[in-house]
Amino acid sequence: MPAPPSAAEPAALAERRKTRQLMVGPVGVGSDHPISVQSMTTTVTSDVNSTLQQIAELTASGCDIVRVACPTGDDAEALPAIARKSQIPVIADIHFQPKYVFAAIEAGCAAVRVNPGNIKKFDDKVGEIAQAAKEHGTPVRIGVNAGSLDKRLLQKHGKATPEALAESALWEASLFAEHDFHDLKISVKHNDPVVMIRAYELLAESCDYPLHLGVTEAGPAFQGTVKSAVAFGALLRQGIGDTIRVSLSAPPAEEAKVGGQILQSLGLRPRKLEIVSCPSCGRAQVDVYKLADEVTAGLEGMEVPLRVAVMGCVVNGPGEAREADLGVASGNGKGQIFVKGEVIKTVPESKIVETLIDEAMKIAEDLEPGTEGSPSVVTG
Repeated sequence: MPAPPSAAEPAALAERRKTRQLMVGPVGVGSDHPISVQSMTTTVTSDVNSTLQQIAELTASGCDIVRVACPTGDDAEALPAIARKSQIPVIADIHFQPKYVFAAIEAGCAAVRVNPGNIKKFDDKVGEIAQAAKEHGTPVRIGVNAGSLDKRLLQKHGKATPEALAESALWEASLFAEHDFHDLKISVKHNDPVVMIRAYELLAESCDYPLHLGVTEAGPAFQGTVKSAVAFGALLRQGIGDTIRVSLSAPPAEEAKVGGQILQSLGLRPRKLEIVSCPSCGRAQVDVYKLADEVTAGLEGMEVPLRVAVMGCVVNGPGEAREADLGVASGNGKGQIFVKGEVIKTVPESKIVETLIDEAMKIAEDLEPGTEGSPSVVTG
């Protein structure tokens, strides 16, 4: 019987579905590579400075790949500068006009996303797109959306069913394959997680292309986070998914943060700061919400994998604090401070936050950012 994984080696969520491999700039995509977080700029792409500024914010938030809209000629003209100066690979997002696909490839974009459902006579252009992409080494994402599904498939299936979404993507992939082009990534997005999950399951059963996960038009931050986390968790648990994008009606940097946190929570990305806190209850003898918020604010930006537990009562507090790298079990106006499972001191409630932050900094000095390990923050 195999030995259980150590604390520094979390159990794998699931074996990844085996896929073809491709490179989006320097970022590897496919089952041989880590799952990547994507987002999309909200600036007018032709405003190069604003777009690059937002890309810098996304990069700082943990985004691996960024997509930029290209609806106009001015946007297409801006692509070379953006692709050249961006810190992370840039994907051009193309709808309606096939000429912008070729402009994006010529501009040096790391990849191009095309939506077959709304590009004029797209099937007739596949050969030309495949040839241009092959010459420049540019991968293509076939991005099928429920809201812009090919009219032929809408007529056949009646609505954007999982079968319709998957059929659309597989049909377009087959057209590229006819031209011996296989550097494809596929997405089949829907605003209903149940439909979206089934569509990706059908794709995973039918092809070995890398899959980009997304719940389209997921909604405001709270709703969109829940829908995306539920859908991604269901698919990643099956080993399905190679890149993800959390679509929120919120600043793009928030999308990247949520996406990164989803992967961290599932053990699919190296953990950084983790704060575990209880929901509080009538047993709590301190203001858990206030303590958790202040500790989180004090440790913002910490890159090491540190688990910090902020606990408010004597039932679960000592156990959680003991299991964390750093923790506090609070009660009766004071807190026991735990480091690596040992009580190192007891401090008054007014000193808990200050003490936790000081001890966290001491632990962080001995850790390299991004390393695997136990540190994380748990608040209870």
